[in-house]
Order: sequence, then C-alpha cells, then structure tokens
Amino acid sequence: MLGKVLIANRGEIALRILRACRELDVPVIAAYSTADRDQKHVLLAEEAVCIGPPSATQSYLNMATLMSTAEVAGATAVHPGYGFLSENADFAESVEQSGFTFIGPRAETIRLMGDKTSAIQEMQAAGVPCVPGSGGPLAADDAANRKLAQKIGFPVIIKAAGGGGGRGMHVVYEASALSGAIDMARREAASFFGNPSVYMEKYLELPRHIEVQVLADNHGNAIHLGERDCSPQRRHQKVVEEAPAPGITEEQRNQIGQLCVDACKRIGYRGAGTFEFLYENGEFHFIEMNTRIQVEHPVTEMVTGVDLVGEQLRIADGQELRYTQDDIHIRGHAIECRINAEHPQTFVPSPGKIEAYHAPGGPGIRMDSHIYAGYSVPPHYDSLIGKLIAYGDTRESARKRLDMALSEMVVEGIHTNIALHKRIIHDPAHIEGGVSIHFLEKKLRDESDDG
Repeated sequence: MLGKVLIANRGEIALRILRACRELDVPVIAAYSTADRDQKHVLLAEEAVCIGPPSATQSYLNMATLMSTAEVAGATAVHPGYGFLSENADFAESVEQSGFTFIGPRAETIRLMGDKTSAIQEMQAAGVPCVPGSGGPLAADDAANRKLAQKIGFPVIIKAAGGGGGRGMHVVYEASALSGAIDMARREAASFFGNPSVYMEKYLELPRHIEVQVLADNHGNAIHLGERDCSPQRRHQKVVEEAPAPGITEEQRNQIGQLCVDACKRIGYRGAGTFEFLYENGEFHFIEMNTRIQVEHPVTEMVTGVDLVGEQLRIADGQELRYTQDDIHIRGHAIECRINAEHPQTFVPSPGKIEAYHAPGGPGIRMDSHIYAGYSVPPHYDSLIGKLIAYGDTRESARKRLDMALSEMVVEGIHTNIALHKRIIHDPAHIEGGVSIHFLEKKLRDESDDG
C-alpha cells in the first residue's frame, strides 16, 4: 500500500501521520530541519532525512529539496500534513509530475478552492449557501464598489481572494471609509499572498464558525462526517473546537452535509477536506474550503469512530471509500484544546526546554503531542505543542473530563496556555454552548479591563 510515505511536515501532525502509516504497515521517511532532529516522529521513523536549516523557507517550504529527498529516499507518496505546503497547488503538481502520489486533492482542485472568489462561485453553482457579497474580485471602480456595498448593506468586510488567517481583511461600517479599506486590503493581499485581488462580503456581527468534514475518493464517492464548532478564536486563529456543534439539529446537519457532498462531486474532490461556514440566525454561509486535514480533525474522529488520516492514505492508494453516508453516526461529544507554548495572558511565544512533562489520562482522554521531558521547543515555528481532546457521552461529560485533564497536565520549563483553556471552559457562556467568534477576544478584553 502506497510503498513509502515522505512526511513533509513536523510536530504533532507528523507523528499522527506516522502512527496512521504504522497501522497500515506503510514505512515512512521523516523530513526534518536541523532544529527538529529530536522530534519524536524523526526518532521513530524507519528513515529520516535532514532537509535544511531551521528556517521554514529553507526546509519545510523548500519544494526542490523535498522533491529531491523523496527521490533519493525512494518515497512513492508525500503527505503534506497541514500548514506549510499542504494547500500549495504548485507543490501538489510538482509531486504528481515527479511520479509520486500526493496524499491530498489534485492540484487543480487546490488551486480552484484556494482562490476565495472562484471557490465562492463554485459553491454558489453547487447550491451551497454563501455570504451575500460581490461574488468575484472587486474592480478598480470606487463608484461601483460603493454602489455594491450599499446594495449588500453596511457593515461589509473586504477580504483577500488568496488569503487566510485574518490577513488582508478589513471591516467597513460606512461608505466614506470604503475606498481606503479596499486599497489597504489590496496592498496587504499583494504583500502576504502575492495576489492583490480582493472581494466584498456582508459583515456578520455575531456569527459562529462551523465547519463540515468530508471524505471523497477517486471513484465518485463522497460522504460528510458531521460538523465542528470552532468559534472560540483569537486573531482569527482557532483555540477550542468541538463536535458536534451545540444547537445544530440532525436535520440541519444532514442538509448542509449533503450540499457539501454534492459540491465535492461537482469539483471532483479527492481526500479529506473541510467546508467552513459562518452560522448566524439559523443560516449557514460558506466562507472557504480547506483542502487538507485540519488541526481539529480528532474531535470528528472521536464522535464518528473514523480514522481520517488512515482514510487519507487509503484514498491516495486508489481504494474506494469504506463507508457510505448511512455508516456515519454521531455519538457523544468531543472537545479539543490547542495547547501552545506561549504565555496564557500575554500570548508571547515561549520556546525552550521542557524540564518535566506529564500527559493527562482517564476515560475519554486523548493527547496528540510530540513533546516529552527534555525536548526543546524551537523558536522557528508555530507554537502548537499538542492537542488535548476529551470525549464523553454528553457535552457536559466531555467538558468535565477536559477540565480534569487540564488540571492533570504538567508542562514545566516553558509557559503554556493551559490556564487560558481552564478559564474558557469555566466561562458560563462556553458552558451553555453556542458562543460567537467574538467570544474569546471579548472575554480577554474584559479580563484585561478587570486588571
């Protein structure tokens, strides 16, 4: 099956991929930078190849080096994980043209869905509900843009067509500020993403962030695996995720899920993917599709029993999906906390040596992490050091198990955001469920004001 997989990533997702490969008896090659020679997956892999210095541009983002590594090491497939080159259409194309299997969608699909305006147009054609907006790139016509904004209704938001992570986004509350916001968004989009194209949408005031997980194979089969709620965010970065989303009915789940399945078939999707929505007043509004495995995939695995990374490997091997939609049942509830090496109040990154580490345990507890006592967290990459997931028969059971697990977890030598997660899950609004995407930042502002 697949032959030999090059893991073109690092950290907890690299270890997760290695574990899935081991379960399927697929040997792996760990590609690592000099800063990551002591990573757990590097130490466990059948083979490990250093691909360059700590700088991501000279290692994990260096397509030429990764391709030559795959060739020299005898790889037959490449798994990009998430982040880095996972949604880079040129990389996927290079992998396939070099004779390797890319464990993910086709390059043309990544390219199509990576441009937010073309993605929205495809979703509209597929009948997926979208946020009212321009439906395409904005022209360099101030009068036309003002007329469009007035038709949509203020406030509106300007977004980078090739963007993500909150960059190149500007909320506009009145017509007089529109032209300047569009110009600024264009400059940021060109700087961050090499694409100055921007588009306009209605700005939803208090939406939730809800996403739908899908799997599709090379044989025209596609299914959805329910939804996740990823609303607690800071600076557009997810902090806590859960499945299923509080307050979403089975009828709503089936309806939006089927629309996503139909969209997958329309665009010829292959592999694991996620449709992301803003949800407000009982309505879903498509915002983008992530054409890769998500950081928060474990909560879906816990409530469905489906190994998403394992299914990625099987799909890349050319196998048909092992599940039909009737096989997918949502059971219980799961909540995930992203554990970062950062100060829980200032959010300043905290690289350094982990002097002591104790992973939590108990019923329903899963810890996806690459750290261990004596491991040094490098300063060169994202601060994520692990994901703590709690599962229970009910949401409250999962929340209480998560609370206990956070109390049990010990990471000494560096700062972590464990204390922040304790504050979040004890917040009355989070206990009730269904918070908006502005919940966490408002909570942090209120805490700061209280001293």
